[in-house]
Amino acid sequence: MRNGDLAFRCNFATIDNLEDGNILDRRAGRTLLTSEAKELAKTINERVKLPFKFEFYSSVQHRGVLIIRGGFSDNISGVESNQKDKLEWAKPLDEEDDSKLSAELVNSFVRQSNELLDKHSVNVGRAKRGLYSANVILCRGAGSEPLRLKKLRGKWIGLGYMPLEIGIMREIGIDVYRFKYPRLKSIDVYSNLYNGLNKAIKYAKRMLKWKRKKYDYFYIHFKETDIPGHDNKPLEKVKMIEIIDQKFFGFLKEYVGDGKLIVTADHTTACKKKAHSSEPVPVLYYNGTELDDKEKKFSEVQGLKGKRISSRKLLENYMFIK
Repeated sequence: MRNGDLAFRCNFATIDNLEDGNILDRRAGRTLLTSEAKELAKTINERVKLPFKFEFYSSVQHRGVLIIRGGFSDNISGVESNQKDKLEWAKPLDEEDDSKLSAELVNSFVRQSNELLDKHSVNVGRAKRGLYSANVILCRGAGSEPLRLKKLRGKWIGLGYMPLEIGIMREIGIDVYRFKYPRLKSIDVYSNLYNGLNKAIKYAKRMLKWKRKKYDYFYIHFKETDIPGHDNKPLEKVKMIEIIDQKFFGFLKEYVGDGKLIVTADHTTACKKKAHSSEPVPVLYYNGTELDDKEKKFSEVQGLKGKRISSRKLLENYMFIK
């Protein structure tokens, strides 16, 4: 990506039609196979026509990225669902001509791709099997310049298997320890998630064992627990947390020794809301000493009894940033 290129995070989603704009599912039912997504992306790249060069990439399941090459403004809204699950088109957020052009381009991309996806053999086949059609591309988070962040001090390595986290790690100087995440090959989404979680735990432990003497800090981010929150499946979320607790933290307790550990979440994903929310997340800090009995549970309830602290203060006071 170069300065001026217009980029979006994207979802394959399901809509009734563009005229009514009712979004039936923001993630195409979470059943879009990797092979199906790649086939749909290939058609989009070959047949959508814009006055500027563009590239659309499918990444993991329903996720994708759109880049329109040139010199554009990112001061626009995306093509997204509103609170009533209605499609909202991109709009310029100022009166500049390049912002108006940017909004027109992404709207044209979504309209053209919808016409192609609606009739695509992949979606015809999905409809026959009673699955949501991946017939519209939602585009959010417009950006027009590469990320610029300070490099972290010390030697870092992180477990990377989601594109967003891999990109951030690379930009801030964290070496990426990669493994091949299981592809979604059937509509059994949660079977795939549990396979992925178990594999992520396996490689997280391997990374810690093999790289212990070569790095100062380790970053490990398990993504799977986010999905049941979006799907309003609290029992699945509990089950995943229990797996992490048993298989990973059971190992980590012995591994950390006199090291330091911070456990937290990047955000809340409330099951009732089926969306990210702004509530504070619980944080556990461990410096190699035994915790008091009253502090031995890591939960929202216990977290609310403690003090609130910003992420920067947490790192300044307890870890490494000065």
